Amino acid sequence: MTTLPFSQLPLSPAQLDNLASMGYLAMTPIQAQSLPVILAGRDLIAQAKTGSGKTAAFGLGILHRLDPARWAPQALVVCPTRELSEQVATELRRLARAAGNVKVLTLTGGASARPQNESLAHGAHVIVGTPGRLLDHLARQTLDLSAVSTLVLDEADRMVDMGFFPDVMQIAHACPYKRQTVLFSATYPESIRADAEHLLTDPEFVKVDAVHSEGQIEQHFYEIEAAERFQAAAALLRHFQPESALAFCNTKAACAELSSHLKRAGFSALALHGDMDQRDRDDVLAQFSNHSSNILVATDVAARGLDIASLPMVINVELARDPQVHTHRVGRTGRMQETGLALSLCAPDEQYVASRIAQQDDRPLHLEPLPRQKTAGRPAQAPMVTLLVLGGKKAKLRPGDLLGALTGDGGLTREQVGKIQITDQVSYVALSRAIAHRAFPHLENILIKGKKQRMKLLS
Repeated sequence: MTTLPFSQLPLSPAQLDNLASMGYLAMTPIQAQSLPVILAGRDLIAQAKTGSGKTAAFGLGILHRLDPARWAPQALVVCPTRELSEQVATELRRLARAAGNVKVLTLTGGASARPQNESLAHGAHVIVGTPGRLLDHLARQTLDLSAVSTLVLDEADRMVDMGFFPDVMQIAHACPYKRQTVLFSATYPESIRADAEHLLTDPEFVKVDAVHSEGQIEQHFYEIEAAERFQAAAALLRHFQPESALAFCNTKAACAELSSHLKRAGFSALALHGDMDQRDRDDVLAQFSNHSSNILVATDVAARGLDIASLPMVINVELARDPQVHTHRVGRTGRMQETGLALSLCAPDEQYVASRIAQQDDRPLHLEPLPRQKTAGRPAQAPMVTLLVLGGKKAKLRPGDLLGALTGDGGLTREQVGKIQITDQVSYVALSRAIAHRAFPHLENILIKGKKQRMKLLS
């Protein structure tokens, strides 16, 4: 990791103080390589994975050029998924605290367009969105990109994989020709190179080969029989007892079967797959991020855009057929300066896939037997339960309103209330599992901002 301080950059004292308050004391490798280029106004192609600190890199560049007094979209960040858009917008708002009244607006599918239209009518400085919804707003003429001076394409390779890049090209053509364009991508295949030549002008190219230092992620391959796959996954979870884990399967059916198997075994497990509607997906992600569920079972497609800051374990319950996909899965643990554990199950018919993965990593393949279990009995449940409140930003609810009501009339202590997440329509509140079900009959009758709110416990 680099030890170069942010103070070496031409940033305002207020922004440096804000970065320090966020815990950003030294630049990551991608920040050290890309920020001087971005702050100089040059076009940039940066090859770096999620978790490398890239959002802060392009975010600081956006804010450096922004004029808060001008209420028009001056920067546009295009992301492949709604979840990544929300994560990027949240980070940009934190970075913007030093710049005064800067409005960051997300424009994504899965939400009503009408509130977005109203927000656009009131003005915004930075737009973060997905290609489909951005094109919808352009077609309706509710979005004007004529003042955009910075265009950021985040996770461009995923947008290519998902078939979005023609849409991205169309969006780019709606921005001024004279602009700064920054493209971030975990890989840089030929399919991106050709289009990038049309989008960027004389770009600099920077690359961070590895987000993880040697030994930061501990990998193990376990030899199993195919019929024992789900039992083996449960055995590893019992043995290592991670605070949270992301388990990958190759199909929606396998995800559903594994999550059901783990629930029957006593784990707090949830599935995430492509057949889920956006509301169900949001419910699952909220529960996993606030520790109401400690095992998330997902397909690669469903996990796109999923960015979990601290994830101690990844389990490849079924091996990815593409070694690059395996690398991406494994890279979700051990981020920044943390260590991680990546476990892979390997049935006899998957050994050729495991060999290709080992060859890519330039290390010998060592298949191990499953470890002997340290403990018997049922696993520990996730520490929290999620309270879903059927009111959100549109109902003018804020985290303080919910915390105040729950610790006031609700009778809870501050320690019994965990993460509070508020979306446009609903709010998610993590409650201590020890008291959640007992307290709920009373909580559903309390007033929040002088009004009863419909609510339920998610399980």
